[in-house]
Amino acid sequence: MSVELFRTYNSYLRELFGCRVQKISIDAGLTCPNRDGFLGHGGCIYCNERGSGTGAAGKSLSVGEQIRAGKISLRKRYNASKFLAYFQSFSNTYAPLAILRGLYTEALADPDVVGITIGTRPDCVPDEILEYLSGLSTHHLVWMEYGLQSAKDRTLECINRRHTVQAFEDAVCRTRRMGIPVCAHVILGLPGETLEDMLDTARFIASRDIQAIKIHLLYVVRGTILEGWLQTGRYTCLTREEYTAAVSEFLSRIPPHMIVQRLTGDPHPEELAAPLWALEKQRNLQEIRAYMEEHHIRQGQAFAG
Repeated sequence: MSVELFRTYNSYLRELFGCRVQKISIDAGLTCPNRDGFLGHGGCIYCNERGSGTGAAGKSLSVGEQIRAGKISLRKRYNASKFLAYFQSFSNTYAPLAILRGLYTEALADPDVVGITIGTRPDCVPDEILEYLSGLSTHHLVWMEYGLQSAKDRTLECINRRHTVQAFEDAVCRTRRMGIPVCAHVILGLPGETLEDMLDTARFIASRDIQAIKIHLLYVVRGTILEGWLQTGRYTCLTREEYTAAVSEFLSRIPPHMIVQRLTGDPHPEELAAPLWALEKQRNLQEIRAYMEEHHIRQGQAFAG
């Protein structure tokens, strides 16, 4: 992706380490309070039993084994030299600190792993975990990735997130006080949201102390509540053209210094129910770039400051 259109994650990592750095997705075998009964069962309406992960924990692969396998694959594909362990599946701070310490330590034991990035819910980050991670960050790169999805509480209720926008704000404030950078996850195309609702989320993100953004398309995974909504006509997916325009306008409203880690998701082909165009990742990225070029859109140009 062109640097002049938006600030890419790859360029940020190359500036930091002077080489190609790739994330290795880790399934740590954890769960989520919205699935295990603490908050609810079944999770968000778009989430399945793999929790957007690889399923590696179900195959009894340790964190170290997942890293070793990931290094082989990513070196071959990207010629990567260094790696980040990305704890991706479910909520990766939702466990006692002693268990989390063991998982994070195992990941950082690999000499080629320069840091960890932790995906979790904003209501699953007690201060003791943030304090521990702050200590790790003195010698390693540590990022927290929080799922916001939308800055509209009514939308969060609709998709069964079972946390509020305020919970996200609180997590961000406490994380930043510890000096840990934050990446916010948002989803475009959520039920009931208009383009203006999505851009309100962009403006919300832009006004907070957030260092990076991941933008996802809401695609429908088989076996989820959302699939039932699709089948009954309660939900309709965005078209590629609608998504392309929404991403471009979203990027124009976030600060120019914010790192863009992702512009669309990577559905598992065997799990995807709709839209099928979501599988065409490279074409989708090309379409976004072409739209931005055609409409003279750059990251941050509509950012109010």
